[in-house]
Amino acid sequence: MRIFSPRGRPEPWASIRAGIRRSWTIPFVAVEWGWDWLAYWLSNWKFLEVLEYMSSLSVLVAVLFYFSESGDRLKQKHYQAWQVVNTAQGKGGSGGRIEALEELNRDRVPLVGVDVSGAFLQDINLAGARLLRANFSSADLRDSNFRLADFSDADLRSANFRGANLTKVYFHGTDLSGGDLHGADLTEANLVGANLNDVDLSAANLEGVQWREIASIKNATVQDAKNTPAGFVEWAIENGAKSAASKSTGLQPEKK
Repeated sequence: MRIFSPRGRPEPWASIRAGIRRSWTIPFVAVEWGWDWLAYWLSNWKFLEVLEYMSSLSVLVAVLFYFSESGDRLKQKHYQAWQVVNTAQGKGGSGGRIEALEELNRDRVPLVGVDVSGAFLQDINLAGARLLRANFSSADLRDSNFRLADFSDADLRSANFRGANLTKVYFHGTDLSGGDLHGADLTEANLVGANLNDVDLSAANLEGVQWREIASIKNATVQDAKNTPAGFVEWAIENGAKSAASKSTGLQPEKK
């Protein structure tokens, strides 16, 4: 804010004229002297000072209104994002859903029950998202990032998670049947109660995965999986998963 202070009264023209040594500069000095008088007069006009204070006050009021309405703007932004997601429901392609879902997740909006079945969502970043009971069936989620996401009771049938980051993802009661998890990172993922029937786990990283309470793993492909926990492959084959031998010959291994 500018603080007004009255200017000093300009010297009389006679005093200014007496100090001029070159006559050709007189017009320029006269103009400058005139501006000095105008500035002197305006600096003593209180109305201008009031206008300056009002201008500063209006800026302050605008700032206060901006922050007071921030909640409404955020709600409007979320509403528009949900419109994008819901309008494209049941359709292929992205339809702007990647940006909309990422925006909602960045604002920590729960995505519980969201339906993006059959959508193209390659490279989507929904790290830490709450996706309980969501429907991602047949969605293309290659190279996506779902680190620390919660997919409890979600429908992920035939979803393509090739190369996806599924580190520490919670798959409690999730239906992953027919899914493609080739090369996915499932480090420390929780698979308690999950349905892994017909899932392709080849080249997937299973380090530290919680597997002992998997609901079903029939016809799942587990050969070439990386960092498998001790006993996992044997248990999986015993419960109907495909071994390297069964994939090449079509024969199931003998049960011990």
